[in-house]
Amino acid sequence: MGDEQQVHAVALRAREAAAELTPLTRAAKDAALRAMADALVARSDEIIAANLTDVARAVAAGTSEAMVDRLTLTAERVAAIADAVRHVADLPDPVGEVVRGSTLPNGLELRQLRVPFGVIGIIYEGRPNVTADAAALCLKSGNAALLRGSSSAYDSNSAIVSVLRDALAGLDGGVPVDAVQLVPGTGRESVHQLMRARGLVDVLIPRGGASLINTVVTESTVPVIETGVGNCHVYVDADADLDMAVSLLLNSKAQRVSVCNAAETVLVHAGIAAEFLPRALKELHEAGVTVHGDDAVRGHGEAAGVPVAEATEQDWAEEYLSYDIAAAVVPSVDAAIAHIRRYSSQHTEAIVTRSQPTARYFTARVDSAAVLVNASTRFTDGGEFGFGAEIGISTQKLHARGPMGLTEMTSTKYIVTGDGQTR
Repeated sequence: MGDEQQVHAVALRAREAAAELTPLTRAAKDAALRAMADALVARSDEIIAANLTDVARAVAAGTSEAMVDRLTLTAERVAAIADAVRHVADLPDPVGEVVRGSTLPNGLELRQLRVPFGVIGIIYEGRPNVTADAAALCLKSGNAALLRGSSSAYDSNSAIVSVLRDALAGLDGGVPVDAVQLVPGTGRESVHQLMRARGLVDVLIPRGGASLINTVVTESTVPVIETGVGNCHVYVDADADLDMAVSLLLNSKAQRVSVCNAAETVLVHAGIAAEFLPRALKELHEAGVTVHGDDAVRGHGEAAGVPVAEATEQDWAEEYLSYDIAAAVVPSVDAAIAHIRRYSSQHTEAIVTRSQPTARYFTARVDSAAVLVNASTRFTDGGEFGFGAEIGISTQKLHARGPMGLTEMTSTKYIVTGDGQTR
């Protein structure tokens, strides 16, 4: 059976499973999620053994240490994955929520309800924990999951999906096993077929780097929710509390560098650059961060005895995901906004200022999924926002924007009840 036939076969099974999932009660879905979590822990040795194969292959291929770490599973990490699945079980179920309702003048009762999308395809890179996270979020929101991870984690993902499906099979019934499926194949063709399965797959969510996301967005005929790429900015205003600004910049950049909500560019108002930059550059340097600066930043770095690389045009648009940051001095808040408009991926931007008028001006004019005032960019996260869990950070403007929790994994339908009205 070729890639097209294989992908269509799993998609057809997913559609059948989705129809069975829609009417399930929260209790049934939560019981399934808890069984999945227990199975992950019980069979962690099996999952780790499969993961060792992926890790050995990655090391032999010369994969970077950071990427190998993202790929690696340990008993503690598997336990954390299981805890995340249990946490999803504890979250409110969005399915069936009444978004709005009214009685029309003709007596018809109108209700708009949240309903699952149906079949969600998720294309992702690297981290095998996404396999369990995505399966849990899809199941809780009543969707069947078609999971297509990277070939680098194929053995790990296969083992996790096998454990999850066995857990569903061991239940008394209700939740179909095909609610969770791994898309077959490790080559590009199976990804291409998933992207072209319009009519079988209701929506695709890519999770990964810019290249993956761009490929899915531009080549898919299935509707796509664009997620993830984060060229995030921190703007330090003339009225900033400098102690706060240094603290927020370091947290935004260096607390965890390989995530999409890490800061990649800092913009500093010229009015406080001479006071702020020497200190900030020293602390960034001590944290292991390489600064790529414009002429003004490099001048302050030279005066402070801190090495600063020369920024290129590419640096302003770069999502480093590493211990690197671009830096520029700007003459005004409008110049900062103009820079952000030109280079931002519309993920997260932050302003540090004590001026409420400037904060309002900035937040009204910066068009990103999240704009923070006097807070780290690292807070753009479903868990930090109180959503409990997320499938990704949406950087598009249709349906969902920002952290995508369970609610964002549903659509709506109208239920209209009458007693014989005709038009």
